[in-house]
Amino acid sequence: MKATSMRTLTVSLTLKQAERMKDAVDSGDYASNSEIVRDALRLWEQREEVRAIELEYLRRAYADGKASGEGESVDRHEFLQGLKQGRSSRA
Repeated sequence: MKATSMRTLTVSLTLKQAERMKDAVDSGDYASNSEIVRDALRLWEQREEVRAIELEYLRRAYADGKASGEGESVDRHEFLQGLKQGRSSRA
């Protein structure tokens, strides 16, 4: 396994966050505070990737909607009544 260069950073935490990190290390769930931070950053990176995918999906859906033509007015009461009738016919 290739060694990865590391950089030391200073991070400010609340007392509760620091205590939770200490508990995680003391319990053996993590080997060090650094391991906890790296795990948290991996989760953050994954969340950012999911957000980017979702944003691209929304952009495409918007573009598809715009390309589908002019919209039409719908009476909300008739629309909801149709949904309710469809649901009751499936039951």
